[in-house]
Amino acid sequence: MNIESRLLTDKKITVIEPSGRFDAHYETAMKKQIRQAFETGPHIIVNLTTVHFVDSTALATLVQGMKQAREQNGDLLISGLQQPVRIIFELTRLDKAFRIFATLEEAIASAS
Repeated sequence: MNIESRLLTDKKITVIEPSGRFDAHYETAMKKQIRQAFETGPHIIVNLTTVHFVDSTALATLVQGMKQAREQNGDLLISGLQQPVRIIFELTRLDKAFRIFATLEEAIASAS
């Protein structure tokens, strides 16, 4: 898995874009990206457009990030779920816990 991160300075939103498999092997790297994102502000978008697999550790990492964001009066939004990943979110009912958007652009507009 590769993780890209960028700050949308005009909106004070950090976009984190992992790719490939998001599983236990990448938990530490993703937690580090989320922690660094909080240094620039409490609003984060995790764009999963190029992620084709998530496991329970990945889901727990995202939930932890969402809780941290809410403690800072921010939010962690999800965008771009591919069908296999969307099914996992639905089966675990995390689609009810997260604000999920079809595209990164929609998530950015909502967070602004």
